[in-house]
Amino acid sequence: MAVQSTIRAIGHQIVNTVWRIGVAARFFFLTLLYSGNSFRRFHLIIKELFSSGVMSLIIIIVAGLFVGMVLGLQGYETLKRYGSESALGVMVALGLVRELGPVMAALLFASRAGSAMTAEIGLMKATEQISAMEMMAVNPIARIVAPRFWAGVISMPLLAALFSAVGIFGGYLVGVVQIGVDEGSFWSQMQAAVDFREDIMNGAIKSLVFGVVVTVIALFEGFDAPPTAEGVSGATTRTVVTSSLAILMLDFVLTAIMFRGA
Repeated sequence: MAVQSTIRAIGHQIVNTVWRIGVAARFFFLTLLYSGNSFRRFHLIIKELFSSGVMSLIIIIVAGLFVGMVLGLQGYETLKRYGSESALGVMVALGLVRELGPVMAALLFASRAGSAMTAEIGLMKATEQISAMEMMAVNPIARIVAPRFWAGVISMPLLAALFSAVGIFGGYLVGVVQIGVDEGSFWSQMQAAVDFREDIMNGAIKSLVFGVVVTVIALFEGFDAPPTAEGVSGATTRTVVTSSLAILMLDFVLTAIMFRGA
């Protein structure tokens, strides 16, 4: 009996997971379908851009600066063993543009903006604001979900680029200003080694994919949350956990595809 109960519980969990993935896919396609209304009311997207993008600037800038400074310290200690201190700028730039910039910015975006989207939509559902919109023949996906979706998709690559730029500046402060690496070598080798198409564009594509995934997860969890305080709390937690795991898994897949021949 215990074995049967275990198998039944595992089967129920698998069926429930597949069902949620299907519902989330349908939710995503409906969001794309009703996005035209959002672009006709572009002020809604601008408002959400401020909420999800501008309000995330502080944490992105501070985190990017310190990540770049840590990269500068660790990179210098490693490169010094091989007499390659002048390549510090290359290591910092490639590490940020290819990997740490998109991934760290997406994780911070999921923690700050994604959780806020889930909580906001979940509370709107709990207070029956979404039901009131449906009664007034207002499509909640077109009015609430789509503007937030496009705001997240637009702001994520910009935040990742800012994270990488601030991180490179942090590496410069530690490597050149504090430690004393030659400034000309730091910048010239970086410019020679970082390729726009292979490195910068691939990093931008990564951040765009992360923005789509994180925003869809956050909006779906909020829209699907049970209309209770406990339900909204659980949905917010699931947003952060699921988004973080999705970012890390997609990062591996995208890196294997993009930089396999690099």
